[in-house]
Amino acid sequence: MKKLSTKIWGLIVLFLLVTITFMYVLTEYLYEQLYVEDTEASMVEVGEKLRTKYKGGKVTDQFILDVEEFNTYSNFDVFAVRNPRELSACVPFDIDYDALIGPNERKELLQGNSITKIGYEERFERQIISVILPLTDQSRLEGIIYLYYPLAKISELANKEVFLLIGCAIIFSALLGFFVYEGIRHIMRPLKELQEAVEKMSNGNYETRVIVSSKDEIGKLSEAFNEMASSIEREDEAQKNFLATVSHELRTPISYVKGYCEAIQQQFIEGKDKDEAISLIAREANRMERLTNELLELARTSNEQNIELYPIVLSETIRDAICLLEKKSAEKNIEIKTNFDEQIIVEGHEEKLKQIFINTIENAIRYSNNDSTISILTKIMNGNAIIEIIDRGIGIPAKDLPHITERFYRVNKARSRADGGSGLGLSIVDQLVKQHQGNVTIKSVVGEGTTVSITIPLMEE
Repeated sequence: MKKLSTKIWGLIVLFLLVTITFMYVLTEYLYEQLYVEDTEASMVEVGEKLRTKYKGGKVTDQFILDVEEFNTYSNFDVFAVRNPRELSACVPFDIDYDALIGPNERKELLQGNSITKIGYEERFERQIISVILPLTDQSRLEGIIYLYYPLAKISELANKEVFLLIGCAIIFSALLGFFVYEGIRHIMRPLKELQEAVEKMSNGNYETRVIVSSKDEIGKLSEAFNEMASSIEREDEAQKNFLATVSHELRTPISYVKGYCEAIQQQFIEGKDKDEAISLIAREANRMERLTNELLELARTSNEQNIELYPIVLSETIRDAICLLEKKSAEKNIEIKTNFDEQIIVEGHEEKLKQIFINTIENAIRYSNNDSTISILTKIMNGNAIIEIIDRGIGIPAKDLPHITERFYRVNKARSRADGGSGLGLSIVDQLVKQHQGNVTIKSVVGEGTTVSITIPLMEE
């Protein structure tokens, strides 16, 4: 697998190659457009000026001498001849007359147009640019003005500065390589630290964190990693606490059942004590069954993402839950008062809604004083159904309210398991209400009682 730094270096090299190619093409273009075309334009301009001295008729010797005299001062080699074949005696290289002035070229010359030729000449070891201008009189070609100039090579144009350019290029490349290397190393450092942190996390070290040293995308990635690590650490700790609590919750009733069963088998308990032991075994077995059912319900609600919702008459579902708890409320002589809006219809799942109300009302009965009352009312507020369950019980301290829906959380850790719950009831309620797109709010004052408010969206008309 290629490293990210290798890919970055490869990308940089690719950009350099593209840049070099572009500069080469650009140089060739500039050479052709600026140097060659400028030279051609200058030669044509010089030829045109010389041609103005021609007055028609035969090309005179004086005109030829004037052109030769101009040649001694010109940057270009200029000749005037009556017959193009005479050029071979004037220029220091061989000229193919047929290639120089063929039928097409002769036609152009007779029309008064100039002709430009560019070709390689071995004598000069470079390209030669030549311009031919006609000397015509009454559609007769009386002679020509011939200009030629050896084109300099690109390397020759920069011959004096070539070593300076090479040196500067080497120094620039070295500096560029150094700064690119440092830049890549600086960019890759947090990514390397992040990789090491991920490896530690995969090995179970959930306390691993990375230093956030920037506000760019890598910095945001580091922040996201730290948040993820904190979340995983909390979940891991919660899982350990959950397993420890479940083990503790099951160990106690199992110990009771095992101990009394062995005592009965060995006939250590007889008579009335034996009946009480059997009753205790049955009670602890029931508590284990209830705890197991609550754990299964909690696991099921945690895994269910979407549930099927349909119109439910809210008051009827609450009454069904109250009926199932009448025996428990009667044992403590607790009166349940209701005030329902019979018109409220919510989008819900009947069994899950019933479970919500059973757990909440049962919790209110458990922690209410004997001979007290529990009030249950429903109302509509901001497009939601509000269900309030108010008890006059022992209340919950303010420091415990934020944790009351956590798994196995008990306000009074010393409370006996006979009168205390498993600590899962409100956790299940919270999960089920969230599945209905609602929320649970708990307000309480120690010694005065607790109000549980459940918000569930109304059915859309």
